[in-house]
Amino acid sequence: MGLAAKSSGLEPVVPPVRRNVAVNRALHPDRPWIRALRVLTGLVVLAAVVQKTFDATLPGNDVDVPQLYSEFTVQGNLAFGLALLISGVLRRSGLPAWWDHFFGALVLYLVMTGIIYVVLVAPPEEPWWTLDLYWPQLVHHRLAPLVAVLDWALVTRTVRGPWWRPFAWLGYPVVFLLFSWARGGFDGWYVYDFLDPTLDGGWPRVLAATGQVLAAFLAVSVLVHAAGNARVALAAGKAGRLKTPRSSPSF
Repeated sequence: MGLAAKSSGLEPVVPPVRRNVAVNRALHPDRPWIRALRVLTGLVVLAAVVQKTFDATLPGNDVDVPQLYSEFTVQGNLAFGLALLISGVLRRSGLPAWWDHFFGALVLYLVMTGIIYVVLVAPPEEPWWTLDLYWPQLVHHRLAPLVAVLDWALVTRTVRGPWWRPFAWLGYPVVFLLFSWARGGFDGWYVYDFLDPTLDGGWPRVLAATGQVLAAFLAVSVLVHAAGNARVALAAGKAGRLKTPRSSPSF
């Protein structure tokens, strides 16, 4: 690590940056402005969760607190908000080696949250481009997915994901589906209408919709995985495996 890197207070990333050094130094995850934006966005995302939780305690609300925390949107945004705070408070060297893979999973879940809301959950009369939403919904379905994509695409990363990473990311959505059906069978409440076999069309409709959702998850998962590895290639070239790094002129 050179004197310029030392004076900037940036910790070396592992594996090291080997390409486009100036740009990747400017977008280093330890940059104060990146850390500040992550903390600020994380607080806003979590504040939206708190607002939804408070509203769920009010009489006449559509869901109660346990039902609220059964929603994919709330679970994904809660995890994403906490991940942003952790990424903002800790230096990259203080995070585990698998952190980028975990963050990539959250990017997938947030992107799918936005897509599923527009396609399957939003009222039919609501335009997909509208920003005229209940503010926690605006944060969770518009702001958080956008921040997730921008962070994944722009901030310097050098850890490549293995070919099977997109499939591993699907583990949580599959568990969520099974949990949602088990809960619905137990108490009759299904988190989303497209998962409810008691509505018109029954299980054939539910399974057809679920198959389409899982296919979309897999397609987007592959795209997020490829985008992450493309970003790594801009910093580490064909390297990026977690091996003992050779000396690097970067930082």
